[in-house]
Amino acid sequence: MTYRMFEEKHHASIYQRYRFVPPEAIRDIILHYLERKKVQPHALAVDLGCGTGQNSRLMAPHFQEVVGIDISECQLEEARAVAGFNNITYRKGTAEELPFPDASVDLLTAASAAHWFDQQRFLLEAGRVLKPCGCMALLGFADNFRLHYGSCGDRLTDICDEFKKVLLPYTSPQVTMANIKLQELYTAIPFPDKERVECIPLKQQISVRNIVGFMESFSMYQALQRAEPDAATALLQRTLDRFLKEMGVTSPDTLMEVTLEYFCVLASKPE
Repeated sequence: MTYRMFEEKHHASIYQRYRFVPPEAIRDIILHYLERKKVQPHALAVDLGCGTGQNSRLMAPHFQEVVGIDISECQLEEARAVAGFNNITYRKGTAEELPFPDASVDLLTAASAAHWFDQQRFLLEAGRVLKPCGCMALLGFADNFRLHYGSCGDRLTDICDEFKKVLLPYTSPQVTMANIKLQELYTAIPFPDKERVECIPLKQQISVRNIVGFMESFSMYQALQRAEPDAATALLQRTLDRFLKEMGVTSPDTLMEVTLEYFCVLASKPE
């Protein structure tokens, strides 16, 4: 089946405000892989499960055209509202039924989205639309991100881990697949030319308000909010308050440091 998530307007707005843009290092890894496998020109990149377009915009300067595909019209509205990218178009659709001719796509990419795809149908469709030597790049970040502020970094990370522990009953098998870095999907890719790249770091300053917003964007938090809205709101507020108390500050705009580790699954269609 195709899983439909993150479609509500509120959730789309949270994604646009708080989700991380993939690091430039992972963009460079993808482009270098594509360069090794396929000669120029790189005409068309398709960003699957594009959400609010962070990954689409990262790829836009390097292709003649980028098309972002997402099932959520609310997510696409947020993406279209970002000006300055004239070679990006956004279309409503799924990764399993792509509106492109056979052998027409240079790069299929998905950022923190591939675990929601119907694996078998997606891989068949990827094999259909990719050009010979065209590439697939499926990226995401590991679940073990770390927080740091002054001398209380480990304790901040513990607070985050306790937040995630509360959400365990609401964690889907698809999120579990993401947390093991798409290993099952990687194994199922039928192309013989494939590889994994792990431990690609992203380190940046982020406010307490924004890290809590990022945690609010988790699918399992959204599941809790639908099931028990009061408990979800209380959990988010309690986590914010604990961060501030541990840091010894009062303003949610205080900056802390977050470190994430990205990974990327790469594959190239045979000639």
